[in-house]
Order: sequence, then structure tokens, then C-alpha cells
Amino acid sequence: MLKEFQEFISRGNVMDLAVGVIIGGAFGKIVDSLVNDIIMPIVGAIFGGLDFNNYFLPLSSNITATSLEAAKQQGAVFAYGSFITVLLNFVILAWIIFLMVKAVNNVRRRLETQPAAAEEAPPPADVALLTEIRDLLARK
Repeated sequence: MLKEFQEFISRGNVMDLAVGVIIGGAFGKIVDSLVNDIIMPIVGAIFGGLDFNNYFLPLSSNITATSLEAAKQQGAVFAYGSFITVLLNFVILAWIIFLMVKAVNNVRRRLETQPAAAEEAPPPADVALLTEIRDLLARK
């Protein structure tokens, strides 16, 4: 059983998956910072100083706070602003991954079509002429 586990781990797929998860986690942090530190302040400035993170609905009449953190200390809140921010993070991350996959697919298509195009190209005129002469001599 230990030997099978060692073979499983030594395969490239497991290592590729591990690297992908680690890079994905780091990339998620970058996108989170992009949304929270760059995009959301711009959106807030455009819409008159909106901060989506502080958008919430109190689920209790005891909540009088105006910030999300203070409201959470007073009771239960429905923090839809945080959800909007996380949803925006997801959309941006999905878009970037889509663009990356599209770029990789374009490169793969180019690499696959280049050798085929080189094989289908007609031979140069001098090679065609020599081939014709060879074929004529072979018939005699």
C-alpha cells in the first residue's frame, strides 16, 4: 500500500494539482486585493462614496450601528454588501482564468497547425523539376 501511494504521489498529475492549488490561492489573494483596494474604491467614488462592505440589513430591532462590524457586535445582520464584493471577486477571477485558458488554447492551435501547413506546402520549382526528370528516366 505504501508503494502504491508513492507511485501515486510521484506521478506528474498530483504535483501539477498541488502547484495549481497553491498558485490559485495566491492568485485569489491578488484578485481580492484588486477588488477591495482598487476597483471598489473607484466604484464607490463613481456612485457617491458607496462602500459595499458596509451594506447590511439588520435582522433585529436592537441594531443601531451604521458600520457592519459594529452591527455584528449588536446582533445578527444580513451582510449583502460583503456578498456583492465576494461575487465581484469571483467574476473577475473567472474572467481572468477564461482569458488565460483562451490564450493557452490559441497557442496550442497555432502549434498544431504550423507543422501541418509546412507539410502541405508544394515543393520548390527546382525540386519539382528534378522529381519530374527522375520519374521520366525511371519510365524509360
